Order: sequence, then C-alpha cells, then structure tokens
Amino acid sequence: MPESERVRRHATTEAGVSERSGVLITLEGCDGCGKSTQAALLCERLAACGLPVGPSSALGAVIREPGGTAAGEAVRDVLLHGPEAPAPWTEALLYAAARAELVARVLLPELEAGRVLVLDRFIDSSLAYQGVARGLGIDAVLAVNAPGLHGLLPDLTIVLDVDPAVGLARAGGTPDRIEAEGLDLQQRVVAGFAVVARRFPERVRLIDGSRDIGLVAVDVEAAALEAIADAGLRLGG
Repeated sequence: MPESERVRRHATTEAGVSERSGVLITLEGCDGCGKSTQAALLCERLAACGLPVGPSSALGAVIREPGGTAAGEAVRDVLLHGPEAPAPWTEALLYAAARAELVARVLLPELEAGRVLVLDRFIDSSLAYQGVARGLGIDAVLAVNAPGLHGLLPDLTIVLDVDPAVGLARAGGTPDRIEAEGLDLQQRVVAGFAVVARRFPERVRLIDGSRDIGLVAVDVEAAALEAIADAGLRLGG
C-alpha cells in the first residue's frame, strides 16, 4: 500500500493506530468560491445514495472549520470576528488548536464508525492561507498541525478554482476579518491552493468553480463517489 494511502486510511490516537472505515472529504478554495454551497449539495446527494453522511449528532450535515465543537466555534469567533488581527503565527496556532479539538472529538470517532464526513475547510486551508499567503511555509504549518491531526488527512480534497475577484464579489454581506483583507490576500490564497495541489496530487482535485452551480455539483459528486468507491464503501449500505 502506498505511504500516502496508508496515512489516509489510518489514524494514530492515544490508544494507538486505528483503522478507519469512513471517508473524509474536504472542500476548499478562496473566500466566495462556493465551497459551502457545494458541500451542502454534496451531503444531500450522498445521503440520497444511501450513504451514512455527516456526524451521528447531525445526520446529513456539513462540518465547518474552524468549528464543529464548542471550543472550535469559540476560536472561530476570535479568528473571524475578534477586535484585532492576530499575528500570523498566533492565527496559525489558533486554527491548529480548533482543528485538533475537532479531530479528537468528532472526526476520528465518526470515521471509525464508518461515516462519510464532508468538511467545509480543513488542513489545506491552513497550508494555503497561513503557509503560503502569510508566508509561514507549508512545512512549518503542517508541522504544528501534525500532533493534533494524529495522521489524519482527507481521502479527497476538492479545491474550487475561482478568480479571487469573483469570489469576493460573490461573498457579499458584511465581510469577516479575513475577507476584509481584500483581493491581494485572496490572490495569494489561490496561489497557495495551487501549491498544495501540486504538493499532494494523490488527494487534491481542482474543479472549475466559476461555472453554473449545478455543473460544478455534478463534478464534485463524481469526484466524491470515486473516492468513496476507492475507500471500499458501498452505495446504499
């Protein structure tokens, strides 16, 4: 079994190395790329196929990041709506802390139970935003996340490729702290996701997110079903 596959299908917990039977799919991209919409549509389509989608506490639901736990939601509020911008490494470490809580309390138990989890952002957002866009370095950001990940990486990461100017225009409403930083940051983020895709080609899939929502959804579903088949889950059971 290739090393990349071994890492994806096993996770190290305090009790040792555990085999996981579920599937972890993450959606990524710059702000306003449409990932939240596509994540929700994907959950609906996979559930319609009879798959056990979402955590057992919220069947069929997307898990957002940062978030998904009480601690994660508190960190999210600080990061996106706090009174001042944290220093780059403070930002990276807060994301890593929220992620570690999510992995331990939600992702590992649910994956061991055989569930299909769809995440709105995960580790690759940190690699693109903090590793590349903030200039901290992909390897350095991956290293500080490693203890909390327990070896867990997505089976499939879908990056919706959208012009960042279009993404910001789509976002609308009152921007959060990161959206408010504007186009320059988002351009660096898009470049960061391109670096991530080249670094991890075995699990990262770029999909053109500038098209009609329905067309994008078809491609997202096809990629997800392929990953689920590769993981050995049967449709409808």
